[in-house]
Amino acid sequence: MRIKQSVCYPMIRPSDTPLATFVARVADLGFAAIELWARDETFDEAVGLARQYGLAIAIMSGHNSLQVGLNDPDEHDRIEAELHDSIDIAAEVGIPGVIVFSGNRRAGVSEAEAITCTVAGLKRIAPYAESKGVNLNLELLNSKVDHAGYQCDHSAWGIAVCEQVNSPNVKLLYDIYHMQIMEGDVIRTIRDNIQWIGHFHTAGVPGRRDFDDTQELNAGGRGQLRGRA
Repeated sequence: MRIKQSVCYPMIRPSDTPLATFVARVADLGFAAIELWARDETFDEAVGLARQYGLAIAIMSGHNSLQVGLNDPDEHDRIEAELHDSIDIAAEVGIPGVIVFSGNRRAGVSEAEAITCTVAGLKRIAPYAESKGVNLNLELLNSKVDHAGYQCDHSAWGIAVCEQVNSPNVKLLYDIYHMQIMEGDVIRTIRDNIQWIGHFHTAGVPGRRDFDDTQELNAGGRGQLRGRA
């Protein structure tokens, strides 16, 4: 299967570059899609520009608050309502998945209890996501460098959630940069668990750069990830 690459404009769009110019450049470079995160004032413009230039929209954020997420049952009503709206928008626009977050670890709550809470939150909205054909992609992030305290910071944690929810529309957003920092063994983990992965984010370590020979993983000449000592 050919890889379809997207560009996340909230991350890499230069602040002095108009959105229209940026999207045109993405299309000219041969990318298949862009990513949108928050439904901010640029959302509708970005959707229109993507359509104008023949780009898909690969993913969007599903709910507010990265730090306060599905591992807190007191937030489930809010998150379910936000996800309901996001799923409707994604289905209407043709976006295949939305991003969901575990939230940060909570004092006195074990890892197993947090998984149970996250599963319960996802089970509330998963049937609606299934009915609309939209994936809920639980994002894996590193808690060592960029997102201190974030709970879904290892593949095994996220996989356990997906297994227990047991929905074809609950997947992982597997971020190679974050998981290389937290646990390494990226290639084996992807191969063994590809059925649970709905979307990838890519960047190298160190530096969060392209996969070249300055990074711990590089894509070489054929686009295949290779490790380097």
